[in-house]
Amino acid sequence: MNVVTKTITLSDGRTITLETGKLAKQADGAVMVTMGKTMLLATVCSAQDAVPGTDFMPLTVEYKEKFASNGRFPGGFTRREGKASDYEILTARLVDRALRPLFPDNYHAETFVNVTLYSADGEDMPDALAGLAASAALTASDIPFGGPISEVRVARINGEYVVDPTFKQLESADLDIMVAATLDNIMMVEGEMKEVSEADLLNAMKVAHEAIKPMCQAQLELMNDYGKSVKREYCHEVNDEDLRKDLHDKTYAKTYELAKSCNTDKHSREANFKAVCEEYKAQFTEEELEEKAPLIDRYYHDIEREAMRRAVLDEGMRLDGRKTTEIRPIWCEVGPLPGPHGSSIFTRGETQSLCTVTLGTKDDEKMIDEALVQDNERFLLHYNFPPFSTGEAKAQRGVGRREIGHGNLACRALKSMIPDNYPYVVRVVSDILESNGSSSMATVCAGTLALMDAGVQIKRPVSGIAMGLISENKGKNYAILSDILGDEDHLGDMDFKVTGTEKGITATQMDIKVDGLSYEILENALKQAHDGRMYILGKIKETIAEPRADLKPHAPRIVTMDVPKDMIGAIIGPGGKIIQGIQAETGATISITEDDNKGIVEIAATNKDSIDAAVNKVKGIIAVPEIGEVYESLVKSIMPYGAFVEFLPGKEGLLHISEISWNRIEDMEHSGLKEGDLITVKLLDIDKRSGKFKLSHKVLTERPPRPAKDENQAEKAE
Repeated sequence: MNVVTKTITLSDGRTITLETGKLAKQADGAVMVTMGKTMLLATVCSAQDAVPGTDFMPLTVEYKEKFASNGRFPGGFTRREGKASDYEILTARLVDRALRPLFPDNYHAETFVNVTLYSADGEDMPDALAGLAASAALTASDIPFGGPISEVRVARINGEYVVDPTFKQLESADLDIMVAATLDNIMMVEGEMKEVSEADLLNAMKVAHEAIKPMCQAQLELMNDYGKSVKREYCHEVNDEDLRKDLHDKTYAKTYELAKSCNTDKHSREANFKAVCEEYKAQFTEEELEEKAPLIDRYYHDIEREAMRRAVLDEGMRLDGRKTTEIRPIWCEVGPLPGPHGSSIFTRGETQSLCTVTLGTKDDEKMIDEALVQDNERFLLHYNFPPFSTGEAKAQRGVGRREIGHGNLACRALKSMIPDNYPYVVRVVSDILESNGSSSMATVCAGTLALMDAGVQIKRPVSGIAMGLISENKGKNYAILSDILGDEDHLGDMDFKVTGTEKGITATQMDIKVDGLSYEILENALKQAHDGRMYILGKIKETIAEPRADLKPHAPRIVTMDVPKDMIGAIIGPGGKIIQGIQAETGATISITEDDNKGIVEIAATNKDSIDAAVNKVKGIIAVPEIGEVYESLVKSIMPYGAFVEFLPGKEGLLHISEISWNRIEDMEHSGLKEGDLITVKLLDIDKRSGKFKLSHKVLTERPPRPAKDENQAEKAE
């Protein structure tokens, strides 16, 4: 058994071990990555041949966390792992985006990468190791791959950059990014920040790259020692170079003119480009086109790409006629929908988001039950991308990975702006009604507008922008594009999304598709993105300058109360009887949580009267009876010797027959009291031994004067 092991030492002394040749040997590549007690197995399998007609890289990346890795049972009826969680999907996307650009352009065999967490201690974060594991498995295989790469998480904690922090360390970070890179180039960046500067983000990327370099070197050594330096031969494309040249000669000039035509309508541009290609196809018979049409379509796509890029680099002309720094026309609206608690429309060019905000109580929190994380989320953002947004005629199915990824980016952009200790659970939903370039950034802008329309007192409004890049000669000649179109994303070299406030960046996502992108270009892109963000932020403020002063009339009102921890049981009551009774009587919703040495009671209702009534009920339960205090009491039962009254919720005492009136009452039938009556009582005393309460009503009434003595009787007495 040929087992090869390599060890990587981090700057803080922790080690990462790569091992291959021991497990899953029938896979094309398999590597176990170990860091402390965290162990991930990455496997990769690639078909020997491509499916005929495939002209793209059919790569599938899966990331899975076993509950047994942390000694836990999965939830649910079946008690086994189910479909991938959002966290697992997001981790898989991070790996996919780093690997995909590094396969040869002409390699089209179906390739599957699986990364599985088999052991964890809840301290080290496994998602930071997933990219390293996947790349190591590819590198230790015979699959053609332009890596290796690695991924690391960089967090800034107390002003210091920390590589691959623990779960605990990350809690106090103000910057949290994941970076993927090769030995020479950064490939992918994604993360969230608490309003940091562009310079701070750039420094974090540099720290990440320095940490990645030895990880890549270790993979190369692993490959050589394991004997996988020679990769498989393949032939997944059949080309016709004469056809390629003829197509270029006859269509490039027309395509270049179209690229400079400044057509602002997406579908018109597509139709014009397609017409040029169809005109060329017209010279062939139907039999010839059966063979040549797929090649013509593929070659013409390259011609479109070249024409668009040359128009930008040579003449500064973008497809829709804008300058490189120009933002498309923007119009916004708040409150277009009367039903939601907040709503907005944000339109930028041909991209449009309709956004809603719903405010809820603790009962609306999202419960997270994952292998390593059990928590509740109070800020939710969901992003929907229906096919009609791009004019596609197809059915809308379930939520896809792209929607989860875009929603997560927008969520990261906005969540740090929600007020601290905000009592409401907030759900933002962005429905993309039209799309041509960066609908995730439109979601951020629409989300900001809808939150302010809902009266959520966000700290500061957030805007977002997508930046693009056209470059050649390893970045020696380049153009940075603000607010990119869909075609500029698809045909360009970079997709760089940045969100933030006036004070700094809150989230970012970057995918780089070329080698040799310098930090100078990244710095210039960040500066240009800042200017674009500020322009868009101005448009948002023109629509609504600040959050509405109050919630919508139909939004729930929430009051929170701190109560002694030992009083929680009294509020809930046996079997929930007390709290359910309060909710039924007042119409309010009540939830209780524990925090350190106190309980937190959250009371919600759509009107003030319901809240006030519930608050008074809870206050009555937690109130400590005080001698000398007067209480409005409810007669609960009548006895021959008096009446039992509830003077505080859950607290009853005996109002003795002798304490009802100054006048003598012969029996309770003549007392005038019956069950359900209200009577005011004063607490006279509390028995120290039994805890029984001595109550009186008569002391609150005027005592009648004593009858005058008879003078004749007085004389007789003398």
